[in-house]
Amino acid sequence: MADGAANPANPASTSSSGNAPAPPFAVADAPIRAAANADLAIPDLAAPDMVIPGVPALLLDRARASLAAHRGELANTQIIGIADFAVHSSKPRFYIVDLARGTVRSFRVTHGSGSDRDHDGYLDLFSNVDGSNATSSGAFRTGEVYDGAYGRAERLDGLDASNSAARSRAIVMHTAWYAEPDVVAAQHKLGRSQGCFTFSAEDLPAVMASLPPGSLIYADRA
Repeated sequence: MADGAANPANPASTSSSGNAPAPPFAVADAPIRAAANADLAIPDLAAPDMVIPGVPALLLDRARASLAAHRGELANTQIIGIADFAVHSSKPRFYIVDLARGTVRSFRVTHGSGSDRDHDGYLDLFSNVDGSNATSSGAFRTGEVYDGAYGRAERLDGLDASNSAARSRAIVMHTAWYAEPDVVAAQHKLGRSQGCFTFSAEDLPAVMASLPPGSLIYADRA
């Protein structure tokens, strides 16, 4: 069930590198800007002991530290994405966190087949190696929005040594049949990607609207 796997219900499904008609998304194809705009809402990242119910405290602390370290490379610093890959793939483990308001929404997201070779729904390892089909850890910056084989998608750039090959590996956010709720209902886990952050067709628009180009996604295990 990797990115390029055929859907048994749709043998014509292909890899995420092709083109397909795009569904409407409330995401602007805006260029990445430096985070120096006076009107940009920048949370106090030095505030101690931030608690957001539902988000592991250790992972939130790491994400906030990463946001502070990469602030100059980001256009949007109020809302971030956090992926907790210690959680089983059947559970919502991708958090959209509004740091200014202290709110969170959670969604299901896939991990790579190379990170879960026995396909038990748990991520066992991270990798930054091309051809590994694995998920990478670290800070990602959302990039351009484009039309791929699965419709609307958003490119990602790795900002750390642990995910520096994200762009060359074509690690992106997209939707796919193996990330749909009926797959969880049938298999008690999501399918696996080739390292991409894959969401259901219903969830991806909300994720992309919250994380436009220049936003931070932090992926790790709590």
